[in-house]
Amino acid sequence: MSTERDRISLRTAAKDEIIDVTAKVQEVVTRSKVKEGLACVFVVGSTAAVTTVEHEPGLVADMQEAMDRLYPKEADYKHHRRWGDGNGHSHIRASFVGPSLTVPVADGRLLLGTWQQIVFMEFDNKPRTRELAVQVVGEG
Repeated sequence: MSTERDRISLRTAAKDEIIDVTAKVQEVVTRSKVKEGLACVFVVGSTAAVTTVEHEPGLVADMQEAMDRLYPKEADYKHHRRWGDGNGHSHIRASFVGPSLTVPVADGRLLLGTWQQIVFMEFDNKPRTRELAVQVVGEG
């Protein structure tokens, strides 16, 4: 069994970005030489998330609108009152989507559907430099 660990750095503009990171995660899998195993992607931070979606403009807009309906920015979050940073919605959104994703690796490739990409979702209200930790475990 082998393990490869790497980080992916992203610079965001804090505009509810949804960034396709599939190719970057696949690069880590390829470098690992793991043929059969698992790739775990983890957001280092509490105001962003990872998931899978079909990364196309219509669905990206739908996801952004759904987040606004479910977790509105203008709601009265106790976090805002305590810290004054205006990002209570960011923490809630990130918690509900989740900080990590595990994808099977088969024949050295991420096992994703035709219309399925790994995406990073930025929820914070100011630009950030983000890190995704990627760990690949399996057999070569």
